[in-house]
Amino acid sequence: MNSRIKTTLILHANIVTLDRVLAQGYAFLQGDIIQETGPMQELDPQLLQLAEEIIDAGGFWLLPGFIDVHVHGGDGHDFMDASAEALEGITRFHGSHGTTTMLATTTTAPQEELAKVLQSVHSFRNKQMPYAQLEGVHLEGPFISPAYPGAQNPAYIVAPRQQWIDDWTRQYPGLIRLLTLAPEREGALPLIEKLSGQGIVVACGHTDATYAQIREAVRHGLRHAVHTFNAMKGLHHREPGVVGAVLTEDAIGAEMIADGRHIHPACIRLLMQVKRNDNLMLVTDAISAAGLGDGDYRFGGLEVTVRNGAATLKDGRTLAGSTLTMIDAFRFMVNTIGASVPEVSRMASHNPAKALGIADRTGSIAPGKQADLLLVSPELSIDKVWVKGSLVLF
Repeated sequence: MNSRIKTTLILHANIVTLDRVLAQGYAFLQGDIIQETGPMQELDPQLLQLAEEIIDAGGFWLLPGFIDVHVHGGDGHDFMDASAEALEGITRFHGSHGTTTMLATTTTAPQEELAKVLQSVHSFRNKQMPYAQLEGVHLEGPFISPAYPGAQNPAYIVAPRQQWIDDWTRQYPGLIRLLTLAPEREGALPLIEKLSGQGIVVACGHTDATYAQIREAVRHGLRHAVHTFNAMKGLHHREPGVVGAVLTEDAIGAEMIADGRHIHPACIRLLMQVKRNDNLMLVTDAISAAGLGDGDYRFGGLEVTVRNGAATLKDGRTLAGSTLTMIDAFRFMVNTIGASVPEVSRMASHNPAKALGIADRTGSIAPGKQADLLLVSPELSIDKVWVKGSLVLF
């Protein structure tokens, strides 16, 4: 064994894998890889000698790290700040709440501001990232519908610009992982087809599309829906709209903001009943106010007020992202919705990994997978976080 590669042995954990809960199990980590898992009674005594660090989990849950594909900021920072300080602050904050992989999510903004975010994330990823790993960028807008701006700044909404995307993907290959648009807008369908062919996940969001238009977009490669039920045409029994298409199209993966404000618990249960093919995932949609408490903030150039944890525009009605963390969403799903820990773990880790095409290396606990792990108490509080096998101190 290479002595330069750290080895860690976690004992007496309730390990959540994709197919079972391994009660009173162990996990052996070598460097950034999970080498072995199993029940305690099958533990090879040699591992006790080989491990440099031994952690007794004491019956806590061992979960795969959370993957958040839709997060704008936290702890006073926004990805639109486009600075190394902001990126480190956001990844540190959300990392301390269990997120080990995330997408830097933009807001609807001028072309030059979006380009600055791409450049800053590109530079940040080329250095060692000590906290949550930035897998890439989620461009939320600006190719959305003026009819459903939500908390996006309507001043910067534009029709799809193929040339912008061509320039960015040429300059930063593989950096854009997810792009949200309104598929009913002129030029959207060829853009969806081109991006999906390049491995970029295309999402519907902030959209006034009809049911038929979403189904047509699926035929062109649409595979995702941001903050389901929010900022999209709702369900009607004669025109199912965007929501109807998201509910009935298995090809569409659905995001869910589980904070008790964005979606009624009954609608969360509905999503759980219809999205059964690993295509339902938790996101935070967190803004810079996450972790800071009530007060006045800005989001995408708009004034936002946070009261009792709810972020809204100054009208007091339009939700402006959230102050959620992934562990908050996890607890809400278990304690309020009544979902099981393994069910929610799948929504918080495996399903987003699958959506991004990285499930072969992260998002679940199995030998050979990246050691992105969480030790979580029975009350669902974060105890320890490992990113690529390194225990992270916050």
